[in-house]
Amino acid sequence: MTLSYLDFDYSEDDQGISTWDAMASVTTQRLPALLTEITVVLNWAQQQFCGQRGPLDEDGLWDYDLQSQPEGGAPALRLHYDEEAGQITLAQPPDPQARYTLTLTLSGSAAFAQALRARFGLDAE
Repeated sequence: MTLSYLDFDYSEDDQGISTWDAMASVTTQRLPALLTEITVVLNWAQQQFCGQRGPLDEDGLWDYDLQSQPEGGAPALRLHYDEEAGQITLAQPPDPQARYTLTLTLSGSAAFAQALRARFGLDAE
């Protein structure tokens, strides 16, 4: 799958933990497409590394952080990724006039980074 909204930046720390950060800013009308893309990435990670998500300093192989920042004074979206259902839910509907910036950070082991890179054609540069 080619990612249309998520453009990841890569970094690696001294312990070999890889971090992939993506930020996308969309209107409310494009929000469902962005959420679908994020869901595809998280579902892939959940399926490929099932039961291994968690803080990396507590022996997890991968973890994620998903945040929303509205523009123009709209309330922030409270997003929740339901691992069992494989979907992202919103605690409240988005403001139809707002623009939202979503950030997705994925962190993982070298094996996770290699698999993510291969699956989504990501560069490590």
